[in-house]
Amino acid sequence: MVRVAILGATGYSAKELIRLLLAHPEAKITALTTRQDDQPNLGDVHPVLRGRLDLKLENLDAAEVAKRADCVFCCLPHAASAEVIKELLPLGPRVVDFSADYRLNDAATYTKWYDHDHPDAARMAETVYGLPELYRERIVKSQLVANPGCYPTSTILALAPLLKAGLISADGIIVDSKSGVSGAGRTPKANLHYPEANENFSAYGVGSHRHTPEIDQVLSDFGGKATEVVFTPHLVPMDRGILTTAYSMPAKAIDAAAILAELKKFYATEPFVRVVDGLPTTKDVTGTNYCDVTARVVRGRVVTISVIDNLIKGAAGAAVQNFNLMYGFDETTAL
Repeated sequence: MVRVAILGATGYSAKELIRLLLAHPEAKITALTTRQDDQPNLGDVHPVLRGRLDLKLENLDAAEVAKRADCVFCCLPHAASAEVIKELLPLGPRVVDFSADYRLNDAATYTKWYDHDHPDAARMAETVYGLPELYRERIVKSQLVANPGCYPTSTILALAPLLKAGLISADGIIVDSKSGVSGAGRTPKANLHYPEANENFSAYGVGSHRHTPEIDQVLSDFGGKATEVVFTPHLVPMDRGILTTAYSMPAKAIDAAAILAELKKFYATEPFVRVVDGLPTTKDVTGTNYCDVTARVVRGRVVTISVIDNLIKGAAGAAVQNFNLMYGFDETTAL
């Protein structure tokens, strides 16, 4: 039985993580933290979990967390996450980090996109990016895994196999993504209030969204050629889900059947990626750890479409998948 702590347990992703881990036969949640001092019970923070786990959310330091847990899921915001993790790792626990702090491997890039210096820059380049479909063997051996962002997960899974196979060009890729409101987190913001978000549809972070360098880095690394995507996210008035449409140029004459065949070959043994012939929708994957992917060729361009649940495959489900790999459990356990 692996003792588990969850840092920053008040958010939507943490709630989904707790729900998944409560169904995991090899995990025991032993600590939940909050940076607040009132120590609320879990059921008061997440009413849906009342009666399922009798724990308070405590404001614990790294030493106390390390005493109580073998594995730590860190759901703290960027910068705050790295400050805690750099204290935790020398004490022995393995860590799955939900923040962006260790996804990038270059400190200067992090500073440019996150507007402050990295608190643990020396560790960035050695941290494993936690997308099992691409980096499974490295995840198994790692003490620290950087859980991917939700938008990058949907984008990378749609494009990486085609770049790796040389079927699409690394130049001129355009990514258009739509996300439900839960992707913005639980902290109240004016544009997320019901009268603002309901019956509304808006682009944001055009040319400046912080997931852009993460997408570029992973596609460049895995595909073997420098890639710079034009990434535009949108907020849609639904609770959860991401639909990503990516447009790329074929590297040679090719049709949709060949693109789909390559995707099916690449993901043939992957338990959580389904290559579908029809057009996937967000409801097809709601509440699951699946990513559904398809492809078309339209007027000389390759169009790939993917859907995920941003809170599961885009966050908590991916973290449990990584946890299973790190501890040698069946990858699909609790998922």
